[in-house]
Amino acid sequence: MSASLTPVELVRLAKIPCSLLLLFMTFNPCGAGQTCDDPVQSVASIGDYTCTCANGVVATGAAVVACETDECAATPSPCGMGQTCTDPNTASNMLHDFVCTCDKDPSLTATDGPATCDKDECLSSPCDAGQTCNDPVKDLTSLKDFTCTCANGVVAIGATATCEVDECAAVPPPCGPDQTCADPDTASNKLHDFECTCNSDPNLKATDGPATCDKDECKFNPCGAGQTCDDPVQSVASIGDYTCTCANGANPCGAGQTCKDPVQSVASIHDFTCTCANGVVATGAAVVACETDECAATPSPCGMGQTCTDPNTASNMLHDFVCTCDKDPSLTATDGPATCDKDECLSSPCDAGQTCNDPVKDLTSLKDFTC
Repeated sequence: MSASLTPVELVRLAKIPCSLLLLFMTFNPCGAGQTCDDPVQSVASIGDYTCTCANGVVATGAAVVACETDECAATPSPCGMGQTCTDPNTASNMLHDFVCTCDKDPSLTATDGPATCDKDECLSSPCDAGQTCNDPVKDLTSLKDFTCTCANGVVAIGATATCEVDECAAVPPPCGPDQTCADPDTASNKLHDFECTCNSDPNLKATDGPATCDKDECKFNPCGAGQTCDDPVQSVASIGDYTCTCANGANPCGAGQTCKDPVQSVASIHDFTCTCANGVVATGAAVVACETDECAATPSPCGMGQTCTDPNTASNMLHDFVCTCDKDPSLTATDGPATCDKDECLSSPCDAGQTCNDPVKDLTSLKDFTC
């Protein structure tokens, strides 16, 4: 019979003194993980203790209270909308262990509360290199709303953008007039790679903008050997305006003459000019006859009593005439009158110790010196 008695009944039958009752009641009649409370610790109130579960469920006078519940069964659900709630320990006295899992992405979970199901789709880098990704609504209810924006402004929603276009197809064309545009990478997402090439000279080109087609034609040495080239207007609009100036000895003109061809074209053959040092000009002549006998000038370039001689009348050479004093051929000058005055005393015609004086130092008054 004693096996069916409660601890309280055993205490009463055993007539345990009150001084030992509190010591007897220190055992925990509640289950593991439950809190026991005896509000009135007296034999007169035996069985008034309570067992409180961690989730707040309370039982009075029960040895073990069944206090665990399925937390996911609560109304409303402890998880947010679009989430599945799972309580892995409904059979044990364990709370705050339920798990919320996002329906659209099971990898997004949380324990003891709603999961964060918002998702920035750009974090997975869905766009191609060089494109900008933007996810306007970071939520699993708005997947595939991200955008990929190309550098040229083309936008695709929910997918990688195909944003490269043939830049040369733009209107107006990106290259200047009389230039050819080529875009080598129209199939890839690459901008600013088009190339402009001058039609007048394929060597002149530029990338991502018009080429500078102004051209110094003299850089390509269009003139003959020994000639000087000059391009006054270095532009494709003035092609063919360069001039070739011949140097002495390397031109169709004679030595000492200046050659100039104003229009270098097969349509203007023999328009070159030969200019002599004395200013005489001939057009289209291989050798211009520009030399004259300088001694034939009037008046004579030599002084009176002098003979003028021009040794190079057959060549284009000026300022080479010679003036010779008639009374003394040893007195000469080139390109101007000779000094024919003569101090006879310079030849020391007097004896030693004598003083010489030539009153008129002129070849017309010879032998007028005195000793």
